[in-house]
Amino acid sequence: MVRKKQAQDAKQMPALQILREAAGLTQAALAKRIPDKTRTKTLNQSVISNWETGKDEPELTIAQVKALCQALGKNLNELPDDFGPPKRTGNSPPGE
Repeated sequence: MVRKKQAQDAKQMPALQILREAAGLTQAALAKRIPDKTRTKTLNQSVISNWETGKDEPELTIAQVKALCQALGKNLNELPDDFGPPKRTGNSPPGE
């Protein structure tokens, strides 16, 4: 079954997803550019997905941060403080 990509409002998109898509990368392609902590292999797509959904908070080594910046074409100061979805404020229901 093929999932159709739904257009998302940029205000609702995770910060990492915005940067990743601007760089023309899929989650899997980004993961392949970032070494794991042992530097013997690379991350897998599920790690990137978990960061974007806010399920996991990234804990990156210096080498991983450098690889992430290079893959996204950004410097450290251009990276967001939080990779996950925007935090909701107030009592607005989801989707508003």
